[in-house]
Amino acid sequence: MYHKTKSYRIFTVFNYIFMIAISALCVIPLIHVLAVSFSGKSAANANLVGLWPVDFTLDAYTKTVANENFTRSIWVTLQRTVLGTAFSMGVVILAAYALSKENARFRRRNMYIWLLVFTMLFSGGLVPMYILIQKLHLMNSIWVLILPGAVSVWNIILLLNFFRAVPKEMEEAAFIDGAGHFRTLFSVYLPVSMPAIATLSLFTIVGHWNSWFDGLLYMTDHRNYPLATFLQSVIVQQDFSKVTVRPEDLENISQRTVKAAQIFIGMAPILIVYPFLQRFFVKGIVLGAVKE
Repeated sequence: MYHKTKSYRIFTVFNYIFMIAISALCVIPLIHVLAVSFSGKSAANANLVGLWPVDFTLDAYTKTVANENFTRSIWVTLQRTVLGTAFSMGVVILAAYALSKENARFRRRNMYIWLLVFTMLFSGGLVPMYILIQKLHLMNSIWVLILPGAVSVWNIILLLNFFRAVPKEMEEAAFIDGAGHFRTLFSVYLPVSMPAIATLSLFTIVGHWNSWFDGLLYMTDHRNYPLATFLQSVIVQQDFSKVTVRPEDLENISQRTVKAAQIFIGMAPILIVYPFLQRFFVKGIVLGAVKE
């Protein structure tokens, strides 16, 4: 029988209290933003809204959904997230599979790994990158949001370590049955590596969804802004002339409620997707990180 000591019980209670407090610090601001988005203009402007809406109304959401610039930014972000995640994970999986082989099977493997690691430590800089994007005629294109960050060296390292943990007997059995490298990758490695792939895919999805700086840098036309750049322009730059509601609409609703509605709509997809993939986090990252 395992008997918990008094000090252990006290430590457990302290941990529960601490985690509940941390969770509250994360959840309460979201509840406040949601309450503001459903509140009336007067209560929002007077800062009278707490964790419950005052003068409940859906005007902020109807105006936000009717805003052409906002809906266009969501469409740009959806394209970026789907295409960017698919392209990035494809490159990461292929590179990780090749680099997971031993030196005897993949000559100069260590050299390629160190070249990739070098790119994590040093870069050409922002100005050369901007000039390169211009020369490639990628400005105001959806591909400028996808290609520059498509190869994540950190994800490659995590996944190749996960691949190296796959029993070699499974790969040898596939080769004996006549499978090639691609068949072995898709029939052997990918099925057993789904926790790591799901984890890295979620990291990539969140990264694309929340990225705003590249949209601000490479999109000279505000109609091509992704959602995160749109929200940054509204909330940080206070640029209401291009990307928010019309002045006549503000007679009945508050800019604060509109911004709260846009923020909550922007975070809702990630809040929906995250719980379905969260169970893969611990297994996917730990197994891919502790192997050499």
